[in-house]
Amino acid sequence: MTASERRPGPYLVVGLGNPGPKYAATRHNVGQMVLDHIADAGGGRFTAARRAQAVVLEGRLGIPGADERVILAKTTSYMNVSGGPVKALAAYYDIAPEQVVVVHDEVDIPFDALRLKRGGGEGGHNGLRDITKALGTKDYLRVRVGVGRPPGNRDTADHVLAPFSSTERKTLELLISDAADAVESVILEGLTTAQQRFHSREVR
Repeated sequence: MTASERRPGPYLVVGLGNPGPKYAATRHNVGQMVLDHIADAGGGRFTAARRAQAVVLEGRLGIPGADERVILAKTTSYMNVSGGPVKALAAYYDIAPEQVVVVHDEVDIPFDALRLKRGGGEGGHNGLRDITKALGTKDYLRVRVGVGRPPGNRDTADHVLAPFSSTERKTLELLISDAADAVESVILEGLTTAQQRFHSREVR
């Protein structure tokens, strides 16, 4: 089986972000917004995880009889130390790194676009860098939600720690919905099919 083909579950889907209301609406927390969307659609609620700084929701994706078990997790640590919670959750649920899906913000992708991949570099994303270090491999799946580069000479850290602009908020819900669909697609259909679906979409 190649890395692009669908693998049997369970899957651990992790939404990255920073804890607390101060950061909840910022670009850096879009991964957690996506997981909230998935949870709301399924009518589930997150509860505190055992042995990890995270809240979790266990469920299934797909139609009954052809579905996959998933554990949705939102880290409650700060972004830069996401690796510990992800490693602890993967160990607790006995999930291999290849079946970990990390949903995160990506400044190297324009706002309102998605990119999916397995492995590769972290692109300066400290949350991903810490996950790679903790898991001991880069070979996990990423759903990369584009938030774009900051305009002018604005600092990148300030950009991702700021809320979405009023213009961005007009299409933010659609972007989050698309990212949630991408999570489901990469798990149920495999990476290659999901890439074909979502990489071909134009930035709205």
